[in-house]
Amino acid sequence: MTETALIVGTGSGLSASLARLFAKSDMKVALAARKPQKLDALARETRARVYACDAGSRADVPALFKSVTADLGTPDVVVYNPSYRTRGPLVGLDPVEVEKALMITCYGGFLVGQAAARLMLERGRGSILFTGASASVKGYAQSAPFAMGKFGLRGLAQSMARELAPKNIHVAHFVIDGGIKQQNDPRAGQRGDDGLLEPDAIAETYLHIHRQHRSAWTWEVELRPWVETF
Repeated sequence: MTETALIVGTGSGLSASLARLFAKSDMKVALAARKPQKLDALARETRARVYACDAGSRADVPALFKSVTADLGTPDVVVYNPSYRTRGPLVGLDPVEVEKALMITCYGGFLVGQAAARLMLERGRGSILFTGASASVKGYAQSAPFAMGKFGLRGLAQSMARELAPKNIHVAHFVIDGGIKQQNDPRAGQRGDDGLLEPDAIAETYLHIHRQHRSAWTWEVELRPWVETF
């Protein structure tokens, strides 16, 4: 049976690696982003459908799932990748920017997770995967908004996992503890061999979690370079 994968918040890093791996695994792939025109090349490469969606919009998210279901079928796996950060001393943070960080990083995860769960509960199976960060478990100085969003996303994932696992819906949260390598990334030379996470290697773990037998499900996994301190 051909599966359908939906990646929300698609960009050129981890999301692109996920799209390529899912397509290679004979899945039908849907890519969603606020600016879908940037995904033209990736869509051609992976034969994916592309959709415009603001993950923090109460109107956009249901419309996205309605379109994907009509075009490709109910998603078997949904990945939530969006995040937004604003940095600076606590007393100087712009409340508008903080609100934006929370809406994209956390609230959007709720909207997407809720929409995915509704469809998957009707069918009786599926995987919902949330991308976290070091900030999911560690609040760094001058990075409160990002920590707030990622802590909230982790709490959402944990609560959903406890509620939905008995109903055969696999919910998992990924703590990406380190920088993800980008194409022509100048940080690679500075950090030495394996100093950054390879996005293709991360994607393999996502697919593995999706395919885990339900007698041995993982709700959270941490991924970091072997040279990273923690």
